[in-house]
Amino acid sequence: MSTHVELRPGAYADSVTLLQVSRTVQGLPGVAAAQVAMATPLNVDVLTEMGFAVPAEATPNDMVVALRLDDAGALAGALAGVEQALRDANRRESGPTATAPPRTTGSGLRRSAGSPGHDAIAVVSVPGANAFVEAMDAVDAGRDVMVFSDNVPLEQEIALKRAAAERGVLVMGPDCGTAVVGGLGLGFANAVSPGPVGIVAASGTGCQQLLALLDHAGVGVTSALGVGGRDLSAEVRGLATREALRRLDEDPAVELIVLVSKPPADDVAAEIEEYAGTLSTPVEHALLGAGRPDLTAAAESVLRRLGRDVPAWPVTGSASPGSGVIRGLFVGGTLESEAQLIAAAHVSGAEAGHTFVDFGDDAYTTGRAHPMIDPTLRLEHIARAAADPATGVLLLDVVLGHGAEPDPASRLAPAISGIDKPVVITVVGTDADPQGRDRQVRALADAGAEVHLSNAGATRRALELVGGTR
Repeated sequence: MSTHVELRPGAYADSVTLLQVSRTVQGLPGVAAAQVAMATPLNVDVLTEMGFAVPAEATPNDMVVALRLDDAGALAGALAGVEQALRDANRRESGPTATAPPRTTGSGLRRSAGSPGHDAIAVVSVPGANAFVEAMDAVDAGRDVMVFSDNVPLEQEIALKRAAAERGVLVMGPDCGTAVVGGLGLGFANAVSPGPVGIVAASGTGCQQLLALLDHAGVGVTSALGVGGRDLSAEVRGLATREALRRLDEDPAVELIVLVSKPPADDVAAEIEEYAGTLSTPVEHALLGAGRPDLTAAAESVLRRLGRDVPAWPVTGSASPGSGVIRGLFVGGTLESEAQLIAAAHVSGAEAGHTFVDFGDDAYTTGRAHPMIDPTLRLEHIARAAADPATGVLLLDVVLGHGAEPDPASRLAPAISGIDKPVVITVVGTDADPQGRDRQVRALADAGAEVHLSNAGATRRALELVGGTR
């Protein structure tokens, strides 16, 4: 076994491209592991944890090629594979076109003016430091905009949403990972049928949990308007939420609106609830927080208000009791918040030292693809948590949908197989998703996990397994 690490100063490719390059190279003969990434501090930490010695002079402007080889003789072929994968990625991004693509949002909007679809939503997915200018171009042009980018400064979000409110347009985001508009899923949206429910979501994976639960109960969703996880904060004050609620209230296809959010500022939540009371369409509030219902309870309330039966939420596999604390390692920020709130509601849970981490937080995604796309960082932490004698149960989530990892179980199942501690997993998705929910559930259960559709149910089961329930 040998390793090879090299820096390529000034070379650049985005994190998703480098993820694909890494996967391609890792599949080459003689390559045991491959990571091609920009040398951001987080990526350097990950490479170091993987046993690679990254040169001290590395900067975020450098590309790192790190290879672990079964045979040193495979190095030449592996490096040739890196070059070919990078060329292939560049060819896909800059394939022949009759007209050069616009270089800015403003120029793209000017080009599309007067053409079919000229009122379409602008989607901004650039590094957070550059997102404000692009999104503001769309707002100035009177377009709704979905800002997929994360790491956007708070003051820029406020300025963007104030400008949007003056122009009567909707800003979804920043860090809007999921939306359904006119039946079209954007970002990580799950594949669902249209139906009587409209969702306003200051939470990406919270929205996806509702989409999945309602789909399992046979209820469709016409629109899901993401507004970004900070929209109900004391600073942003629900600027986009009000506009999204107004739009769904005007949609005759929407019989019931669901407002879902990570824990909001209390006074902002009160203001939004008062505003919702002025609408003609009823609003179900699924605002997470101490003493508030969890997302599964909110979904059940939606079903009852629609006159639908509440199903038993499926569980596949069975975990044995453990001894120790819960290690919650999540890719979904709202799912992590929900699990933490449920654990804190139990006296023994609050005192037990359970830990919950959101690997989709901005701190973990600078210079890296989101963990719903690239699971490398979480897999490293799963291995460490499994080896920790204090760990009593591993609590994980898998979030499916368009844009997410094409087959998450293909890497997660081998990582949990053989772990001598109970593993409880929530799979958030529908069987119409490209990954196939039922196929993912079977693979994870076959690897020894207990798999839930409800994150709240999975969390309570984890507490039960370590004796943390009342």
